[in-house]
Amino acid sequence: MSLFNVFAISGTAVSAQSKRLNVVASNLANAEAVAGPDGKAYKARQLSFEAMPLPGSEVAGVRAGAISESEAPGKRIHAPTHPMADDQGFITQSNVSVVDEMVNMISASRSYQNNVEVMNTARQLLAKTLQMGQ
Repeated sequence: MSLFNVFAISGTAVSAQSKRLNVVASNLANAEAVAGPDGKAYKARQLSFEAMPLPGSEVAGVRAGAISESEAPGKRIHAPTHPMADDQGFITQSNVSVVDEMVNMISASRSYQNNVEVMNTARQLLAKTLQMGQ
């Protein structure tokens, strides 16, 4: 495997982790939301990853796949004076778990950083190789 494949593989991983961080940010921003644009409670979203063959190479990278919504029930809070309360006086908030999303964010951030470090190391190796040839 060539060092140039390392750049391609890590580049796809950085892109995928960036999209993962965007999904996490969206979930955290809507963690306490009562209703989204459609009038329903926000549902937590999760990003899946897929293998992506790299053109002209026997190795594969990764790409962001489909975004799925969690089917877990939302948090029900008794707030009879709230304008969106149901007949029993409950409102339904999003089903986002802030703790789970923070763990997901830390994991995505570290994966992103690790792939950037892989690219930096490969760049340094290529630079040293070029210096040896002088």
